[in-house]
Amino acid sequence: MRFLLVDRVTACDPGGAVRGVKCVAMSEDVLEYHFPGNPIMPGTLLLEAMVQLAGWGEAARSNFESWFLMDGVRRAAFYGFARPGDTVDLEVEPLEPPVSGRRAYRAEGSVQGTRKVAAEFEGELVALADLDDPEAVREAFVRLTRARDW
Repeated sequence: MRFLLVDRVTACDPGGAVRGVKCVAMSEDVLEYHFPGNPIMPGTLLLEAMVQLAGWGEAARSNFESWFLMDGVRRAAFYGFARPGDTVDLEVEPLEPPVSGRRAYRAEGSVQGTRKVAAEFEGELVALADLDDPEAVREAFVRLTRARDW
């Protein structure tokens, strides 16, 4: 992953919801241009954070053998802006998959209880080893969940 957009995984229920946070920092390169003098986190990157959170959930549930890759957005709605200093609470829950071998999710991002983004998306599971080193991803997950005191 070039850009890791999930700063912490706070819960990963087996077969259920995955929760995490995205901390919006003024130092993120994209905020310099989006928009000059009025920086906001692009909505598409909040959607990507939710997709990455789905990937972390699939990796954890599969013992780091699989990862989720989105290939379609069923719907997406943006309700406001996430600005530097905001912590976006993310929640991703599985939906009934459209066909065998695929996954579908409903997701939401909010700041201090106010919804900023909601989406439904779908995609496929791929072998994690085809994308990255599974052990490195496992170690990253340990850091993201604070499963071990660093």
